[in-house]
Amino acid sequence: MKDKQVDLVFSVLAHAARRRMLDLVMQAPGISVSALGTHFDMSRIAVLKHIHVLEKAELLISKKEGRTRHLYFNPIPIQMIYDRWTTQYSAFWSSHMADIKDRVETRAAGKRGSKRA
Repeated sequence: MKDKQVDLVFSVLAHAARRRMLDLVMQAPGISVSALGTHFDMSRIAVLKHIHVLEKAELLISKKEGRTRHLYFNPIPIQMIYDRWTTQYSAFWSSHMADIKDRVETRAAGKRGSKRA
């Protein structure tokens, strides 16, 4: 994922109404634009602007059926951001935890060995 796309996803998620929209779409996949709009105290135009921003960041996918647009959450951009950082940090901490485990086990084995002597 390119840095511009990462920046876009973070800036889109910085707005509370857009995060709420994603939550609602996740809870009700295929929700219509008009049904989504009933959850907000803003004009239909404002709702559509937020939807457009979410689509630009590839967090929402819309499919048109007749005159109705159905919305679906796309988790891939968020998953890519998650993977980018957690993979690095989990590898770092995994190696440190393995080292601590080895030290504790070595120390415990040494104490058991000294009691036998």
